[in-house]
Amino acid sequence: MTFLDPEKQFEIIKRGTVEIIPEDEFINKLRQSKLSNNPLKIKLGCDPSAPDLHLGHSVVLRKLRDFQDLGHSVILVIGDFTAMIGDPSERKKTRPTLTFEETRSNAETYVHQAGKVLDASKLEIRYNSEWLEKMNFSDVIKLAGKYTIARMLERDDFENRYKARQPIYIHEFLYPLAQAYDSVALNADVELGGTDQKFNLLVGREIQLAYGQTPQVIATMPLLEGLDGVMKMSKSLGNYVAFEDTPEDMFGKLMSIPDSLLSKYFRLVTELPDAEIKEIERVLADSFVNPMEIKKRLGWEIVNSYYDSTRADEAKEHFEKIFSRKELPEKIPVIKLQKGKSILLVDVMHKGGLVNSKSEARRLISQNAVKIDNKVITNINHEITPESEVVMKVGKRRFLKIIPI
Repeated sequence: MTFLDPEKQFEIIKRGTVEIIPEDEFINKLRQSKLSNNPLKIKLGCDPSAPDLHLGHSVVLRKLRDFQDLGHSVILVIGDFTAMIGDPSERKKTRPTLTFEETRSNAETYVHQAGKVLDASKLEIRYNSEWLEKMNFSDVIKLAGKYTIARMLERDDFENRYKARQPIYIHEFLYPLAQAYDSVALNADVELGGTDQKFNLLVGREIQLAYGQTPQVIATMPLLEGLDGVMKMSKSLGNYVAFEDTPEDMFGKLMSIPDSLLSKYFRLVTELPDAEIKEIERVLADSFVNPMEIKKRLGWEIVNSYYDSTRADEAKEHFEKIFSRKELPEKIPVIKLQKGKSILLVDVMHKGGLVNSKSEARRLISQNAVKIDNKVITNINHEITPESEVVMKVGKRRFLKIIPI
């Protein structure tokens, strides 16, 4: 393997990162790698606490891809064991625990979805149950003896909960230690993570040193705000764009992000070169330019990354047809109801697959998000008595055609 000059590699890796700690150690590792012609071991840990990956995850995955393209050994550590503890990072209360079976089931989808960003042929997949499950109680005591409670309480989330007299359970202290031991088991040279993982990554350095290893360098990546433009992208908050979303949903969701986030999204979740992004930023700065056209470009680029240019074109056309031209999509799900027989609107929405529950249906109606033939329905007890074909619209992207029989 012929590696690029260390300084050039450093320039590529540093682009888009928040911090590389310490930078001088990282450059030295790159130099030693080139001299010995041996790739660095790059680690990224993912706890499969939920089955879906979203654009927020792609920020760090894209940086991992940079390491792949530079010829280094990339290891995706699936935390099937640590997920049973639950990462307490940025948590105001104890995270609910998962069973081993749940973590393994979620992990299977993670590996498949990560392949949409990473080169699967150059990716090593490891499950931290390989080494953590084999540890006996003596091993755990030995590991716990290498870090202090005082240092652990320096974490903002632990410190805030401690001051507020909220419970902190002993097993939560074990999470950063277990994640750190992953780096020992792999003898990692570099570990990546979001800025919310900085504490955990730094613990990894100290634990490696305590076990006689050269400590890893850490690289933190910015967190991506979700569609609301405020909170970190998260499935639990509903402000996410999933890797597995349909092209139409993916494109449509992206049209709702605040204009102020366009530049950040282009930089963190697209493959556009820096020069092109700078030109987009220059255009955005012009007050006479309609940001919607730039937003459509963003949507196209992201759908193209996860699907292809044809699906991206179709998603753009679908959006413009429905929202810009106020037309209906060509394919609308159909529900057939008995003519002249009244039925609650919430029941129709649920049976028609527009919502997961009747309570969600009532919430959407109360938010004026439900229309029948373009008329807003505000009564949660509204009944439909089918006499002729009508179209129901929920939110911006969900449609249902009601046909009386």
